[in-house]
Amino acid sequence: ASGKKGYQLRVTLHDIIDNHTVVSYSSLWTHFYTTDDKPDGTVWDMYSDIPAGTPSYSFNFGDDQCGTYNSEGDCYNREHSLPKSWFGDISPLNSDLFHIYPTDGYVNNRRGNYPFGEVNSPTWTSSNGSKLGNCSFAGYSGVVFEPIDSFKGDFARSYFYMATRYMDQNFGQESLSMFSGSEFKSWALTMLISWNNLDPVSQKEIDRNNTVYQIQNNRNPFIDFPELVGKIFGNDSVTPFYPNSISDYDLNRHFLVFPNPAKEKITLTLKQGNRIKDANISLFNLQGQLMLQQQVTDEKTEID
Repeated sequence: ASGKKGYQLRVTLHDIIDNHTVVSYSSLWTHFYTTDDKPDGTVWDMYSDIPAGTPSYSFNFGDDQCGTYNSEGDCYNREHSLPKSWFGDISPLNSDLFHIYPTDGYVNNRRGNYPFGEVNSPTWTSSNGSKLGNCSFAGYSGVVFEPIDSFKGDFARSYFYMATRYMDQNFGQESLSMFSGSEFKSWALTMLISWNNLDPVSQKEIDRNNTVYQIQNNRNPFIDFPELVGKIFGNDSVTPFYPNSISDYDLNRHFLVFPNPAKEKITLTLKQGNRIKDANISLFNLQGQLMLQQQVTDEKTEID
């Protein structure tokens, strides 16, 4: 992919991540044990988790698998973040782990096949702050589902993966879709690019990308190289991609802070393969007061 740009870069990435090892839809229950496990061993559900706080409930693998449900917290199921009805529920799209996550069954049902969006006046709000209601983002006014800010980038990069891995497929088979054929609708693309920038790649995504690679033998390149979003879908599409050039590296490429925002503890990660041998960090609170200065030499550092 080095030296490619725009549509040509997208085609090249498609060829790289195409023909992955296809897993069965039923096997997703087992794969979730390693792709979506939190440090305490519970299910990492982006529809109920609160990274900077304490969620009101959590799920245990296997024991809390859906089943029937009547309300939040009853069980978790398999959420196609890109709804099956948009692409006709065909293989291998319907079992590709890069867009399927374990989520609360009730919240999943409330989301249904509505597109992602942003909501100012929700008609329903989940326990972690995910919202359902009419879209307030310019260009679309229908009903949408808005995940919390901490996971907007995760879902955006899942969509960029799908639009690249399956760029020869039709994702616009339903009126609610965020696609026309294999291309994003204008409002959806603008919003997803903003989500990608708002919520940088987290350690959660890096770990999940590595684990899914061990299962499917392909990767989400937009997690490995988040600058690819701009170089394929954004304003930087006229600039060739050189992954080994320092010009392609920004602060988020080198250095991760998770969760962000944080309440009690943060993890600072120097990303693998970067050019930083050590770093002097300064930590400020929201009022601009200097709270901590520290040299970071390890790949991962936890700060209370």
